[in-house]
Amino acid sequence: MNCKSGLTRREFVGAAAGAAAITFVPAHVLGKDAPSDLVNIAVVGSGGHGAFVVTQMLRAGGINVVALCDVDSWSANHTETKEYGSRRITGLYKQFPKLPKYKDLRVMLAKEQKNIDAVVITTPEHIHISAAAMAMKMGKHVYCSKLLGHNIHEIRLATQLAEQYGVITQMGIGNHTSEIFHQAVEIIQAGDIGEVKDAFVWCDNEWDKYQGPKTWPPRAVRDYNPKHADRQLREKKPVPDHLDWDLWLGPRQPHPYPGTGRGLYHPSNWRSWWAFGNGRIGDIGPHAVDLVFWALDLKYPLTAEGEGPGRAGAERVPPWQKATWTFPARGKKPPVTLKWAHGNKRFDELRGLDLPHDWPVAMHFVGSEGRLTMQIERGPAGPMELYPKAKFAKYKPPRRTLPRSPGGEYRQWIQAVRNNKQSLAEMPFSYSGPLCETLALGNVAYRTGKKLKWDPIQMKAVNAPEADKFIQGSYRKGWELDKPKILKETPSEKPDRPTEIQKPAPPVSKLEKLLTRIDENDLPKTYNAKKHQDYVDRRLVGLSGAQKARIAQLWADKRRVHPKMPNRGKSFVRIMEYVARGEK
Repeated sequence: MNCKSGLTRREFVGAAAGAAAITFVPAHVLGKDAPSDLVNIAVVGSGGHGAFVVTQMLRAGGINVVALCDVDSWSANHTETKEYGSRRITGLYKQFPKLPKYKDLRVMLAKEQKNIDAVVITTPEHIHISAAAMAMKMGKHVYCSKLLGHNIHEIRLATQLAEQYGVITQMGIGNHTSEIFHQAVEIIQAGDIGEVKDAFVWCDNEWDKYQGPKTWPPRAVRDYNPKHADRQLREKKPVPDHLDWDLWLGPRQPHPYPGTGRGLYHPSNWRSWWAFGNGRIGDIGPHAVDLVFWALDLKYPLTAEGEGPGRAGAERVPPWQKATWTFPARGKKPPVTLKWAHGNKRFDELRGLDLPHDWPVAMHFVGSEGRLTMQIERGPAGPMELYPKAKFAKYKPPRRTLPRSPGGEYRQWIQAVRNNKQSLAEMPFSYSGPLCETLALGNVAYRTGKKLKWDPIQMKAVNAPEADKFIQGSYRKGWELDKPKILKETPSEKPDRPTEIQKPAPPVSKLEKLLTRIDENDLPKTYNAKKHQDYVDRRLVGLSGAQKARIAQLWADKRRVHPKMPNRGKSFVRIMEYVARGEK
């Protein structure tokens, strides 16, 4: 599978079903072995977690690693990293010694643009959107680790670019594809615990000792010194030859290099510093709050409030935080209050309840007819408990209403790319974007010191203009990002988001008119139906990645709006010529 097209071979072949004696495959553009074509990927972040992610993708099958990028060649080439228990993962430079390797992601994407279909991004948060935005503008599909972006503007930009360029996206949320998550969503959406108006998520430091049910909170809470949190780490050592510190900083202002090790920026403690991460909310929040968002159909909050051990430090995140968000009613679903706590803090409202307080990370839903609690972060998600236990002793879950797709998050994304079908990947940016914006807003509320009234259209805290500096970032020369567009209405999810079984979206009037107008275009004189493959093949060579992405988007729209169209081959060529001519 070669990214020169932006259209999968399966998409072409599927379109050919009604056109006799015509083959729709641009041969040298799309490869030879459909639909078993491999997705050619470039990797940004090739050591540590990146090595883990790509190794899992290789096990899932369907990818071909083409190029690698990392600012630290030692980490990517030599380090064996323990991830998720006893698994040991070897750096990708060592796994693929003959592949081209880069330190600067911008150089890699520019040089490898013609050789890749997709990009896997597993860097620290402050680099995510620098890589993702450049890739999506090239028409490349993107898998990105959480948190999607470093601030709200970055996250919204990623969501908009994914839709604009019609690329397949997935943010890594490890438990989302699990069977037990699907079951929990079905239980809640079936109304089996009644109307849910309150949800709680706690996230302890699982490495701290559990002190028993009589101690509250059940794990010790650490001290905090705001003055200490105001200081950057002091420079201790010269930058080693294997690390490009300036590229590690990327868009951020210069910080001194303190060496490597526990508590330092690189390689693993960057989340604890505001310049590079979002703390525990950005780390575990996507995994845990995901279930709440999905089950309760949440999107953008009305308000956000933050709490910590003292005023927010300028540099270092605190050892514990709490956050509270309120969400509006959604149709017949009632308003929701969602509360988060990490760093071993808990909720007094839950103290006297018969709950598994020893679980370090859990979600608790409070319904009018019952309660549901689930644990994560100790291996696979689960177990799940329903309360009152006597009431649910013989409970049988509702019938399945949510689609299941084969494999986990990695296989999902690979299959979605190969089939050019976003609905096969359950965590697209259209879903994970609002989730991540909400989590980032919790940090903004804490750092601002106010309960924020949130305007998701303008991306503004209407009662706190001082929050703007946390909502958007500043970028060094060469790393600038576009500002997200301000829309006239709240952004909506794409219709193929598989949160619930949905009916096909009705035709959009403007889209209908556009497709009709395209169908009325004359075919080019050089077009020959008998030599259709050669014509399409030659024509696509001269088109840009953005043009090919636009063709893919319009073709998908055409097949949805006019599924029984005759002369599909001619319809595709008309779309291709319309985009090539730059018509509006």
